[in-house]
Amino acid sequence: MANDIQQQNNQVSTRTPKENFLAIIDAPAVKKRFSEVLQDTAPAFMGSMIELFNGDTYLQKCKPLDIVNEALKAAVLKLAINKSLGFAYIIPYKDKPQMMIGYKGLIQLAMRTGQYRFINADLVYEGEFQKKDKLTGEFDMNGEKKSDKVVGFFAYIELLNGFSKTLYMTVEQITRHAKKYSKTYGSDNGIWQKEFDAMALKTVLRNLLSHYGYLSIEMSAALNQDMEGDSVEEKVQGEIRGNANTEEIAFTEVNEQQPEDNCPI
Repeated sequence: MANDIQQQNNQVSTRTPKENFLAIIDAPAVKKRFSEVLQDTAPAFMGSMIELFNGDTYLQKCKPLDIVNEALKAAVLKLAINKSLGFAYIIPYKDKPQMMIGYKGLIQLAMRTGQYRFINADLVYEGEFQKKDKLTGEFDMNGEKKSDKVVGFFAYIELLNGFSKTLYMTVEQITRHAKKYSKTYGSDNGIWQKEFDAMALKTVLRNLLSHYGYLSIEMSAALNQDMEGDSVEEKVQGEIRGNANTEEIAFTEVNEQQPEDNCPI
């Protein structure tokens, strides 16, 4: 694979960015790698990579091989990268792409564990939030909606064993969290500017799952990758292949009102 890609890299000076990307995608070693991960769905996934690249001028400024490597992370997790689906995104940041899991992708990974009876995340409008029971940690969001103003976001899980938990974050808490941890929050072309609600839902759902959810090896690795932003494709793949079992994390306490100090976006 390295030799094929090196040959392509040697010709980059005479090609346009799109031609460079297509050349990398067309390399036999790259096709083989995606086929190993995705089997019959590899051609469709690689087609979505081309569509994504062609439709994003910021992504076209990134190195083609870097984009391929980030897309491979999503492929390993069996998450589509089509923007409209919201499972996973390839986000350019200072000419460096990064794979980011969407909240729908988190739901998909949770569903695969077979341990969740319910999993939900949604917007909270003005008037709906009533109170929090400090003793039980339950939130009352059954108030009457007064306007279309979004005041917060919640995530809810219920496991098959009966354990349930809700996490609620206000718009202000989400914003502080994003400013503190997200590299792309202040970017005019960043996903926070384009998809604030979706990113907010992901933040509250990920905080809830990482503290109280039932995590498979696949899901645990994906959460760690998403929070740390490290290049861990090989680590993820190795853990998925070598560890088919699941593990349940300990139920450690978290401050539901201020989760922004717990983990990065």
